[in-house]
Amino acid sequence: MLNENYMFVAVVISIIGNLSYIAGTLQGKIKPNRVSFFLWSFIALIAFAAEIKEGVGIQSLTTLMVGLGPLSIFIASFVNKKSYWKITRFDIICGVLSLTGLLLWLITKVGNTAILFALIADALAAVPTIVKVYNYPDTERPFPWLTSVIVGLITLLTITDWSFAYYAFPLSILITNLLVFALINYRSKTFKLI
Repeated sequence: MLNENYMFVAVVISIIGNLSYIAGTLQGKIKPNRVSFFLWSFIALIAFAAEIKEGVGIQSLTTLMVGLGPLSIFIASFVNKKSYWKITRFDIICGVLSLTGLLLWLITKVGNTAILFALIADALAAVPTIVKVYNYPDTERPFPWLTSVIVGLITLLTITDWSFAYYAFPLSILITNLLVFALINYRSKTFKLI
């Protein structure tokens, strides 16, 4: 296990990854799916509140960063018109299903249940980006996704209380970002970190 102070390293890595993604978005090299990034920010901030309610300590910083980063990227996507990814009916369906998961959280108002529904909503929010990356891998760069994989791994390695509230969201972050990173590299047929 890593000392929990490594969470501050994870925060710095998260900031570097998010700034890289924002720069790529502003340059038009990266085209974020607005549905995914809006929902990821919204969901993560709700999950952060639920983790705080459940007593999750410093590890909740990862969830906070996973909320603030996509929110910044979502906002940046409006600055450069070339960075806009067209929203399809499929994206809207995934968004509605994701919001339904959040509505279920509001109904239950139980911390771990909220985290579970946030995870379901987060996974549904990822589907439009995963489909986009599969079909158009050149609309993404692997480095920001790799930084999120590292952040998820660091967070998991600092956990001492292996209850659902502590490990669920970091594990989800790790898996989703690893999938996107792998798809970018697989579909572009060349392995690259940057």
